[in-house]
Parts: sequence; structure tokens; C-alpha cells
Amino acid sequence: MISSTLQQKFSEEISLFDEKIHAFEAGELDRNTFKGISGGFGSYAQRSNGYMLRLRLPGGQISKEKLRFFSDSIQNHHVNLLKITTCQTIQMHNLSADSTVSIMRDAMNFGIITRGGGGDNPRNVMASPLSGVEKGETFDVLPYVQAAGEYLLSRIPGLHMPRKLKVGFSNTPSNETHATFRDLGFIARNDGSFSVYCAGGLGPNPKLGVWITDHVCPNEISFYISAMIRLFTTYGNYESRAKSRTRYLQDTLGAEEIRKQFLAFVEQAKAEEEAWPIPSLQPITKKGNGTISGKRIIPQKQDGLYAVSYHPIGGCLPPQTLIQLYQTIKDMPQTEIRISPDGTLYTINLTASEVPAVLQITEDGAQSLFETSVSCIGSSICQHGLRNSQGLLNSCIMRVRQEAFPDGVLPRIHISGCPSSCGSHQAASIGLVGHSKKIDGVMLSAFKVFINGCEQNPGSRLGTECGILLESVIPEFFVALGHLVEKSNLSFYQWFPDHQDELKQLILEYAEKTE
Repeated sequence: MISSTLQQKFSEEISLFDEKIHAFEAGELDRNTFKGISGGFGSYAQRSNGYMLRLRLPGGQISKEKLRFFSDSIQNHHVNLLKITTCQTIQMHNLSADSTVSIMRDAMNFGIITRGGGGDNPRNVMASPLSGVEKGETFDVLPYVQAAGEYLLSRIPGLHMPRKLKVGFSNTPSNETHATFRDLGFIARNDGSFSVYCAGGLGPNPKLGVWITDHVCPNEISFYISAMIRLFTTYGNYESRAKSRTRYLQDTLGAEEIRKQFLAFVEQAKAEEEAWPIPSLQPITKKGNGTISGKRIIPQKQDGLYAVSYHPIGGCLPPQTLIQLYQTIKDMPQTEIRISPDGTLYTINLTASEVPAVLQITEDGAQSLFETSVSCIGSSICQHGLRNSQGLLNSCIMRVRQEAFPDGVLPRIHISGCPSSCGSHQAASIGLVGHSKKIDGVMLSAFKVFINGCEQNPGSRLGTECGILLESVIPEFFVALGHLVEKSNLSFYQWFPDHQDELKQLILEYAEKTE
């Protein structure tokens, strides 16, 4: 655990944020100056009115106590928009200055620290969302995620990095956390150790991570995190923010030198630091009381226990649903919430008799694979957003519903409103990123199309750009794709490997359309 001294320091720093946010409100600070301060506290001013607050949730884990905090905060501060992020956090939106500060303070009492949620800081540490309960997992990575999160928080006060640092842990080949192309990634191995990758990332000039080593002792993960910090602060670019992320080390150092320097920094860390303690696994002692099956019901590796999935459209979580979810599970033993990088929320450790109540509360979510598509918050709220990614996703879903395609005919897509890739479009089979296109001398809203990305390990790859479509034609593009795949009597993922040229041709066809 982080020390009480550090917790007190974080708590005292909120007073500084309180002062600065009200100075910004009064016009005494410009937007860029305020952003440089507020990001370190996990908050940003929105494009027009209000503020966003990002809450660190290591591994996407929300205990019932933390869920109660969310429920109380939503009601006390009239929160009307929650967004699940691709880094397994929850953002509260449209907050007043006073509510932002108050929620930040209240969160500390529930072990939720917003410090470092933005800016040039270590971000929320990620884990496979069903770690510990997933059938076929290599091993439960959650204790190591908790330790990594605590270690990174302990480093924040004295840390000055060129940019942010994202760390992820993966427990299965599905690699939902993109551990093979994060700033630092740990992949669980069958022998109980980790493989380590570093200096990867999405966004401008994306790169897969550099393999560093295998057979890393899990109890020594803090040495490898320390080594990544040492590598980044020693060789990272402090002069140009455009080239300051860890992936640019591949351009300046090259893979072999990164590996050599990283391993040397590991040895330095071992000589200078104590290994950060790993918390004990909390055994799941709950017993099942029957069997149940159906859509959105996932059998856990614990006999008789189940997880229920719920994907709010675009990862925009209705506040009232979270309140109802807390009221429903608060008396269910060992039940908790996990959130996924794709915007899905899981309620885990349910018995067969407990499942129906959770299903009923969450019935407003995605009804098909296509509707589980991923989107960033978009330009209507994000001050750096280029396009309204949420609006596009909703338009596509509404249009596709009219066709009543069989589930699986269209894939899960990923949409980013700008090149920052907050919708992880470069890791998707089909990804879209906000752009512009000139038609008859007029710049119109458009999206670049990327295809053939994949997050799985082995086999991780980045998507390639295949065309630029006007925003107005994209819903019809997906309808045309649905009909194309439906004729084959295959799902999209069965159809795609042998029909990539057909998909490319369809993209080119719609790239020529202006309405």
C-alpha cells in the first residue's frame, strides 16, 4: 500500500487544484496554462462548458465500496455523463468546478486517487478485465497490477518524464490491454513468469512494442517498471512533445539498444531499490447454487459462478444504471465490477440466482457485436477532438439496426475523433479516425479508414490506412459491408482473411461518394 504520508500529500495538493480551477473560472488563467496544471490531477476543461474528472481504477476493478462512492457522487453532484475509457478508467463529465474538487476529495476516502490521471504522469495500470475468474487464463495478474499501480503512485511526486507512461498486464492471448504495444507491457507465461515489452504505442507514428525478455519473476515487476522510467527519463525527448512518447525511442535508439539499456537499468534498480510488495490473492470462497446460460452470461472458472457483460453504447455509461447496479449487488457476497478497455462493464462472482437481476438492470446495452464498438468521447466534449466520434457511432448503429443483420456479420469497430487514438482505431479490424476531405473546394467532416489491426498475442499488428470516407457516407458503407458479408453465410471475422481485397475495393468505392 502507498504510505499514509503520500496519501496526505495527495490530499493536500487538492487545495492547489482548487485554487487553480477557480482562477481559471475567473479568467485569471488561460486554457493552456490551466491544462498544464489540471492534467496532473486527472481533470481537464471541456470544449465548451464544465470539467471532466478521470478516476484511477487499477485493473478496472471496482469494489462494492467504490461502487457506492460512484452512486453517492452521481446523486450528490447530479452527474449526467460517465465515460468508460480505453485505459480502464471512468470519466465523470459536465462537472462544475466545485463538484470536481469535491468529488476528487471524496474519492480519496474510498482509495481512488485522481493524481496523475492526466499530464506527463504514469497513467492507470491496466489488467485483463476478467483476471482471476476467466476460464483458460494463464494466471491471475491482478495482484501485480495493484502493486504496479501503488509503486507508480509512489513515484509521481518526484517524477519528471517527457510524457505519460502507460503500463498494461495481459493474462490471455486475447491481449485486451495491448500489453505488447504499450509503453510497458507484461504478458503472463505458462511457467508463472512474465514476458516484458516496451516502447510501443498507438497514435501518430504507432509502433508495436520491443520485446525485452522472458521469464521475469512476478515479484520483481517493480524493478522493470523502474527500469522503464529510467530509460524514458534518460533518453526520452524533452524538447518536442510531438516526439516525446516512448515509442520514439525506437527511432532514436533502435530495438537492440533499447533492450540493452533497459536490462542495464533493471540491474541498477535491483541494486538501489527494494522490490515493491505484492498483495496476496484474495480467494473466492463463494459457492454456486445452480446453472444458467444465455447471452451476456459468462461462466467463470469458479464452478457455479458467472459474470454478466454489459456494454453501454460508445462506453457512455448511464449514471442511473450504475446507481441501480450498486443497489442490486451491494448485499451479494464477493460480487464486484470490472471494466474493460473496450468499454464493457462486467459484474463478476454471481450465482445463477443472482444473474437475472443484473441482466435486467443492464438490458439497455449493446445488442450485437457491432454495437459493442469502441469510441472516444469525441469533439463535442474533448477540447482536442477533431470529429464527433460518438455521433458517428450512434448514426452507424441506428442505420445498421434497420437491416437486421445476423449478429457477427459486422465486426466491432474502433473510432477515434482525432489521431491521438483514444479509440484505439489502429488496433482494430476496422478503425476510423477523424479527418477532413475537400469536396468542391469545401472541407467536410471525414474519417480515415484503417483495416487489419489485431491486438491478439502472438499476432499483434497495426492497421493500415485504406482510404478516406466522408462522415455522411459511413453508415451506408457499413450497410453495404453487412450485405457483402451476409451473402457468404460467414461472420465478418471468418470472411475477412480471404476477402481483404473486396473490403479494400468497397472502401475505395465509398471514398468516391459525396452523399
